[in-house]
Amino acid sequence: MHNREFFLKYKLHHLFIWMLVFGLWFFLRRNDYSKESTAFQVTLVKVVDLAIMVYITNYLLLPKLFYKKRYAGFIVIFLGMIIASSLLKMQVLGRLLNAPALLDFSSGWRTRIYDNMIPHFFLVTAGAAFKLMFDYTKMQQRLAEVAKEKAETELNFLKSQINPHFLFNSLNSVYFLIKKDNAEAREALHKFSEMLRYQLYEMGGDKIPIEKEIRYLHDYVDLQHLRKDENYTVSFQCAPEVNGFSIEPLLLIPFVENAFKYISHHQGKPNYVKLAMNRSNGSFSFSVENSKENMSSVPAEEKGGIGLTNVKRRLELLYPGKHELTITDSNNKFSVQLNLSLS
Repeated sequence: MHNREFFLKYKLHHLFIWMLVFGLWFFLRRNDYSKESTAFQVTLVKVVDLAIMVYITNYLLLPKLFYKKRYAGFIVIFLGMIIASSLLKMQVLGRLLNAPALLDFSSGWRTRIYDNMIPHFFLVTAGAAFKLMFDYTKMQQRLAEVAKEKAETELNFLKSQINPHFLFNSLNSVYFLIKKDNAEAREALHKFSEMLRYQLYEMGGDKIPIEKEIRYLHDYVDLQHLRKDENYTVSFQCAPEVNGFSIEPLLLIPFVENAFKYISHHQGKPNYVKLAMNRSNGSFSFSVENSKENMSSVPAEEKGGIGLTNVKRRLELLYPGKHELTITDSNNKFSVQLNLSLS
């Protein structure tokens, strides 16, 4: 039923356009003939002939030849159709107007070409141009919709990878605290519940306030800090100006996870994680740095983990041309610097 209604609407739309063309054409040319009935008949012949040529061009020649890049065949058939249609139209009008000159093809070719074939060519070409324009617009809209759906699918996939990965690490943190006193365990479970609440109930929109993301990072850092011994130092610096704007959820946590995952285990040297956030000149800057051991023997794909790969892809999709990501990996230090344009 829906397709039938659409088809009827589509035909009525075309019928209205051709009726408008007929009315305008008749109004402008009716004084060229002695009788209005003759003007009506001549206009009807010309409009019907034009409509047939436009539909043949737009719904046969364009999709079958032009869109398939068979340009030579399109040009030959198109010109042949224009010539044949013009000759046939002259035959019909010659008999309708009782004009022998239109039936005689032995003379007056220049006048015939100028008065019949050339206008016919440009009118049918104009109809094809409108069809090309509409098809191009539809194609661009379809490509934009496909790109949007693809981006949303990829983002949902990336988030689905990040969340279980983080939950697994957090459960490990709680596991290590089970053997400690109950106060620390309760504190850890409280923070963990807050983080779960954030993921389950506060991430429904496209973006979230930076204040909530910072609180989430704080809880995560506190959880990780509880499971480390006193040889580890954690620095968390957030400038007062970092407020009043929104970012994509879970955009920063993979960098922090990576820092704690690959932090060094030195006995005689410091082991640290340093986080810093600032805002200036319409830009938000985030940096995280951690001490690390020489991992030259570890395969490259295992150094960064899935989190960094995902967040790089998310940045490309969500902040195209509006972010700068610098990752520095040396023998004893790993650092990330991210700048986001807030405009």
